[in-house]
Amino acid sequence: MTKARYDTDVAIVGAGPVGTLLAILLGQRGHKVTLIERWSKHYPLPRAVTFDHEIARVLATLGINSEADDAINYHDELYYWKNRDGKNLQIVDWQSQSASGWRVRYWFNQPELEKRFLRIAAELPTVTILRGFEGNGLEQDADGVTLTLKQNPEEFGPDGERRSIRAKFLAGTDGANSFVRESLGIENEDKGYFFDWLILDMIPNFDYVASRPSQPAQWQLCDPRRPTTVVPGGPGPVVGGPDRRRWEFMVLPGEDARDLAKPDNAWKLLEPWGLTRDNAELERSAVYRFQARWAKSWNKGRCMIGGDAAHLMPPFAGEGMCAGVRDAVAMAWRLNGILEGKLGLDVLDSYTSERIEHAKHYIHFSQELGQIICISDEDQAAERDNAMIAALAERGDTPVPTDICQLGRGIWDENSAHAGELSVQGIVECHGNRDRFDQVVGQGWVLVGDATDPAQALTPEQAAQFATLDGSAISIVAQGGAADVVDVNGTFRAWFDQIDARYVLIRPDFYVALTASSAADLQAKMDKVLSRLHVQSPAQVAAE
Repeated sequence: MTKARYDTDVAIVGAGPVGTLLAILLGQRGHKVTLIERWSKHYPLPRAVTFDHEIARVLATLGINSEADDAINYHDELYYWKNRDGKNLQIVDWQSQSASGWRVRYWFNQPELEKRFLRIAAELPTVTILRGFEGNGLEQDADGVTLTLKQNPEEFGPDGERRSIRAKFLAGTDGANSFVRESLGIENEDKGYFFDWLILDMIPNFDYVASRPSQPAQWQLCDPRRPTTVVPGGPGPVVGGPDRRRWEFMVLPGEDARDLAKPDNAWKLLEPWGLTRDNAELERSAVYRFQARWAKSWNKGRCMIGGDAAHLMPPFAGEGMCAGVRDAVAMAWRLNGILEGKLGLDVLDSYTSERIEHAKHYIHFSQELGQIICISDEDQAAERDNAMIAALAERGDTPVPTDICQLGRGIWDENSAHAGELSVQGIVECHGNRDRFDQVVGQGWVLVGDATDPAQALTPEQAAQFATLDGSAISIVAQGGAADVVDVNGTFRAWFDQIDARYVLIRPDFYVALTASSAADLQAKMDKVLSRLHVQSPAQVAAE
């Protein structure tokens, strides 16, 4: 029987940061990818400005070091919420280093990061970037997906070129008005959260933070007269020069959002903050409607969705783009495994079950923050202030730690400590190479033993299946030990003690699949995880 013809392994609709990252992660494994973008030219203006430690961990796998990169910076400060009198209502820990080995919060310029992603993707021989085309039709069957495209009529008119692409899989990372999601008939769960905010991205010609020593670098002004967000916007256009800054002003009831966004009115809002046409450039003025919604399913057959196509959240937690990057990584390791014949097609279902609950957590959290911030009524604001000031004083002004979120049900053992959560990462040394664990050991399925060879604890069948996954089994020992991987700062030693484990299985997305206290415990939990992965047997892989 003749095999079906495919133009590409994976077609990706939408070349923003989520789609382009997915293309990179697939292309690095040699899979043929077609990345489709509606606009022929790259969008040059800011949008997302912040990411968390988990995204820094992902970027590091691409060789992007968030601690030493000209396009990324950080502020060793807490995140303050203040009322209009300058009293603290809440303090959030955006200062510490996270358990995953990176700082809690970083700031960046999205166009610069996107261009870097696109350069990496363009250098991969199996990745094709197709600009100026949008989806026009989508049909899928048991063997693949047929995607019809047309040139963007807004750029090329109604009579532009048409194309058809046959792919084994399709990913829709094409934004809030996703063609892919609509074509698949996937409905949204909408929480009915609507607030309009004016976003002003500024390039001061002076060091704004240094000029305002009494103000934090990153904070929320919870003033009912005009709730306002003041945060960094990442490094400025000149290396070593002043950083970008962002102001977000809530559009008040009865105001015309479009009128408020006009440059003259935007500059009036900025006057009290010391910014004028003489000392700053208004890079972007736009009104956004903050929403809270998610798609009810993120995969259907051989199609998947991610990023804004799958979820929208208010920006108060700084997790919108972060959630999209997590989507890309979660899609990538599953698609890589299926395309390489290691995993069964059913593994795609766990993408929805895991990611949807994770994203919902941050959506709900962002809503809760918005309900605190977006108060324009004086009496409600006074009630809020009194309650929050009292609660903060009761805990001695202790900052709220960064939230730890667990994946939804999926490919991890629910009876293991820390399973479904991001794994701890410390500095390790191996054959003279000293760095973070990910950079020394690598990314993939990693079975870690506490001063013991974990491969020896697996059954022969499990060892064969783990080898099918290209899994790595390593022993970590204390400084001065004889094993290949040395726990330089005792990070893993403390973690093993905390979770009472001798073995930990880490997934390609850095989440913990299982923890086990003995060989028997490891074998029982390993069987569960492997069955949920739908791992092909070595004989099946060889036959294919």
